[in-house]
Amino acid sequence: MTTMAHLAAMMMIGSGAAHAVVNAILKSGRDKMSSRALIDGFSAILVLPFIAFIPLPHHAWLWLLGSWLTHLIYLICLVKAFEDADMSAVYPVMRGCAPVLAAAGAVGLFGEPISGPVIVGVGMVSAGTLLITLGKHASAKAVAWALATGLAIATYTVIDAEGVRAAPSAPSYIAWVFLTMGAGVGGLFALWRGPKFVMEARSQWKPGLAAGALSILTYGLALWAYRLGAVPQLAALRETSILFAAVIAVLFLKERITPARGADILTIGGGAILLVASG
Repeated sequence: MTTMAHLAAMMMIGSGAAHAVVNAILKSGRDKMSSRALIDGFSAILVLPFIAFIPLPHHAWLWLLGSWLTHLIYLICLVKAFEDADMSAVYPVMRGCAPVLAAAGAVGLFGEPISGPVIVGVGMVSAGTLLITLGKHASAKAVAWALATGLAIATYTVIDAEGVRAAPSAPSYIAWVFLTMGAGVGGLFALWRGPKFVMEARSQWKPGLAAGALSILTYGLALWAYRLGAVPQLAALRETSILFAAVIAVLFLKERITPARGADILTIGGGAILLVASG
């Protein structure tokens, strides 16, 4: 494994850890759409001062537009899924199907290389993630929203991977992704909720600020990693967020890991190891 590929893999695993925390904060909010507006709004505010010190994302404007539209669809589907079912029931569905779809898109549309070990690793991560949902109760409507979320994740993953490579630098693309998300999606969601957003902001601005900062970390690391490595491995490695969520549940929430859940976690971990080794 090259030094750059190894660095990209470690960045993506770090991204997965922060991602689990962000989604836990979003799920804990009473009004999911208002919580999402707070998170994206704070992310935009935090990156705004850096705009003066980085180049404009020339050659990446169309990718940014596509990213904005896809993220809008993703966030609507995500909020709807979290409104209709527990996070433990729908989160693995949306995250489990995304790596396979992203790998197919990157290889089929943009000719990214993929090897046999990578295919096996992606399959292990996705299978282990999806199997976590066994025994969880979710309505057909919630599962449909989760699947739509997974498709949107795969789509913006491929779009942003191409966009960050087209931009003059990774920080340039990263900053403008969060600016457009905050001003566009966050602002739209805030207007959509109206007075309910104001009420949520008064009581939830602290967790919203924390999640906004973590969002920059998690997706900033992911975008920078895509500039250094291949999408199929890296998109799957981000789903190690499931492993970190399990560790948080055991250490801090005192939840039990059943033998079946342990097998799922080992499958995801084995896939991640294979992906790191085959990069």
